[in-house]
Amino acid sequence: MPVLIVTTEKSGIDRYSQELAKRLDVKTIETQRYLSLIKAFRLFKKVQGERDIVHLPNQNFARYALFLNNPFIVTVHDVIRFCFDFSDETVSEKLLLKLDIRGIKRANRIIAVSQHTKNDLTKHFKIPENKISVIYNGIDHTVFKPYQVKLLDKPYILYVGSERPRKNLGRLFAAFAKLKPEFPELKLLKIGAAGRSKEYRRDTIKQIADSGISQDVIFVDRASETDLAHYYSSAALLAYPSLYEGFGLPPLEAMACGCPVVTSNISGLPEVVGNAGIIIDPYDIDSLAQAMKQVLTDNKKREEMVAKGLTQARKFSWERAAQETLKVYKKVTGER
Repeated sequence: MPVLIVTTEKSGIDRYSQELAKRLDVKTIETQRYLSLIKAFRLFKKVQGERDIVHLPNQNFARYALFLNNPFIVTVHDVIRFCFDFSDETVSEKLLLKLDIRGIKRANRIIAVSQHTKNDLTKHFKIPENKISVIYNGIDHTVFKPYQVKLLDKPYILYVGSERPRKNLGRLFAAFAKLKPEFPELKLLKIGAAGRSKEYRRDTIKQIADSGISQDVIFVDRASETDLAHYYSSAALLAYPSLYEGFGLPPLEAMACGCPVVTSNISGLPEVVGNAGIIIDPYDIDSLAQAMKQVLTDNKKREEMVAKGLTQARKFSWERAAQETLKVYKKVTGER
């Protein structure tokens, strides 16, 4: 029986293995995603003791497969950490990332969560295309659906995610500031923790102040999935001008909740949004501001985006992802 490693935290990348585990008839090994040296060694020994196919649920678990003799599959959500510098990255972290690359290259099969991620794997790591299967992430449509709620007494633009530099919040703040003279009651609501570095929140606060919108930005560091669906349903739109995403769950979740999406025209985001959202150059502040204004002022356009978004979101489900993953298991089993 195939073995799926399931990470127990609550981010989108953890939800991937948790949702697959609910829908696949497999053995599971639960673990935290961030491990001490001792815990990492214990996990390695567990994985090494398996004799069937092992499915490692994200690229940073590929290191645990380096000494496996049995077949293994690695899901790669993105190659951000391999291609972009991270603040406060230690020597040991850099070494482990190199081990991850080796593990990814040794995998019998790789699952990429978007065509863009597949392209990155072939471009940066020279992995043959026929070794990579593209299987899109899903969402739980029993949770992410339209709700008739109004969470704030003021209209708000929603952003969901961390404050890492690639999230492009500085340009979002600048674009939002351009809207404020015309929409004085408008707020910007940000959901999600800052990220791995304390510098991210400090820089965010400075960018907000520099943009003159300190009284108009609301922070919500944590929200349950149901609460998040309520925030999407109540928002005027989701603004997601990220500079790089392997997939991008927030735009998909937003569309499923009937929330219009304005997002980037680069990385994996156009694959998720299709023709349902407004796709902009994330480096162009004026284009971002104009796109958000269009959603706020053009009711016909907004209704069209909501309808197309609901249709687009239905293309993605964890049931479909599980079925496609099972096909990969069978293919690797056949190749044995």
